[in-house]
Amino acid sequence: MKMIRLPLLILCMGALLLPTLAAQSTPAPTPTVADALSGGTHSNTWIDTTTGHRVVRLTPEPYSNDLYFTANAFTSDGLMIYGVLHQTGGKFDGGSTLYALNLSTLQSRQLVAQNTNSVVVARKSAMVYFTKPLDTRLYSVNADTGVIAKIGNLPPRADIQSLNADETLLVGTSTDVEPPVHQIDASKLKPTQVRAPWMELRLADQVPMTLFTVNVQTGKVNPILHSTDWLSHPQFSPTDPTLLMYCHEGPWQKVDRIWTIRADGSDNKLIHQRTVNDEIAGHEVWDADGVTIWYDLQIPRGQNFYLASYNTVTKARRWFSINRDDWSIHMIPSKNDMFIAGDGADEDRISRSKNARWIELYLPVLTPPTPGIDQTGLVQSGKLVAEHIFDMAKDNYLNEPNIRFTPDQKWVLFTGNFTGPSYIYAVEVAKATDVAPPTTTPAPAGGQ
Repeated sequence: MKMIRLPLLILCMGALLLPTLAAQSTPAPTPTVADALSGGTHSNTWIDTTTGHRVVRLTPEPYSNDLYFTANAFTSDGLMIYGVLHQTGGKFDGGSTLYALNLSTLQSRQLVAQNTNSVVVARKSAMVYFTKPLDTRLYSVNADTGVIAKIGNLPPRADIQSLNADETLLVGTSTDVEPPVHQIDASKLKPTQVRAPWMELRLADQVPMTLFTVNVQTGKVNPILHSTDWLSHPQFSPTDPTLLMYCHEGPWQKVDRIWTIRADGSDNKLIHQRTVNDEIAGHEVWDADGVTIWYDLQIPRGQNFYLASYNTVTKARRWFSINRDDWSIHMIPSKNDMFIAGDGADEDRISRSKNARWIELYLPVLTPPTPGIDQTGLVQSGKLVAEHIFDMAKDNYLNEPNIRFTPDQKWVLFTGNFTGPSYIYAVEVAKATDVAPPTTTPAPAGGQ
């Protein structure tokens, strides 16, 4: 019987970020992938013959991966921060070394050679914050100078996941006691199915946890919420420095997942209350406006699919229906909400679709309100009109693609392993207009 040991706390890559006043940099012109292609010398680009969209392999390092889709990945001058899986003795050990990619030249360089866990990237400066395995210290690295510094000490078993809008506070979670280690019989499970039984056990454990902030100047840790609920995925609003969102993790059908709270621990609010048996809501992410929350909504689970939004100021709700074959594991809006990007899904996901392995571009279309009906307090309905922009048929989805838009909103980034090791790619939002595309198949992995 094949057994897999899973720790209670899984640290996801994509949690660390902040700058000091001295580290603030002057905003530069928005870099674009098109700049790197303008000379016509970049070889790792082609046009997907299925969709007609141009694709570029951005990273040269095998086993490179984007940050989690909710995390900012770009410094103020447009460097993209990403990880390359760390190996010890030729085996992957669960962390990543950090790299920076210049989107205008597609030149990459290593920032942190050591193994890292949590990573947070500042929007308004060149600062990147990170933690290391089995190390309670919090570190920073300046992406421009490469200077690494120690910021302070975190609680045991802690991670950090987001930086607030004025870049004075980080937020993270910690388990207050050593959590149990569960053994899962994986002999009859597919790799994407192993996590589900573990989540059931983790939720039942009721491990005491703390949601905390860290002052980036002093390193002072301030607990703001204690709970035996499974606290996870804290995300500061990108515009309101006092507002953050977090979730009650677990099997989604068993938890009211999405919450907001103030940075001082006040005003703790549930954002979406389940009302139907087997209803689920999750994979929540902030809109660039810092006011609207977007999330995956299914009523009931695996049957009716929506992308939902909630405005934390007006309380307005919108539900955009999605066809089963068009549903994505993760969905994220562009800055102006003109488009939504999605990373598709494999056959073992909740949609059980056999035709969902695509990078998706959605157009959100609202249903006009019915004349004569007072719309106050009602959910606005709509639909997502999907366009497949990249064929992921050969990707195994063991590394979730974790899509995001580039700063100029003209490309969708994603991680893919359809040629073997994972790399980060960009697919252009607009269809290509080339008469003769550079190549019709993925280019070789750069001699790696």
